[in-house]
Amino acid sequence: MTADDSFSRLEDDDYPAYTMGRAAEMLGTTQGFLRAIGEARLITPLRSAGGHRRYSRYQLRIAARARELVDGGTPIDAACRIVILEDQLEEAQRINAEHHRTGPVNPPAAT
Repeated sequence: MTADDSFSRLEDDDYPAYTMGRAAEMLGTTQGFLRAIGEARLITPLRSAGGHRRYSRYQLRIAARARELVDGGTPIDAACRIVILEDQLEEAQRINAEHHRTGPVNPPAAT
């Protein structure tokens, strides 16, 4: 691995760079909260060679949104479902916007 490879990982939102303890600390929550949203299948942390959970920046953003909802009184299972639906909506909107930029794949035939 070169130094350039190491630095590119710093910008990779999906690189599992954070331990469970560090992730909990960054989010201001408990490791139990991270386990709970994992059990609810909101995020699935990768495992290190030693079996320890590792989280990416993308997963931390998802967890932070779930924590906002839970802190606002939403039950954890409902918060996880809301975050999943928000993520799906954002992806659908991105695809729709891309479709509008590129136009229809098969334009309708002139009559």
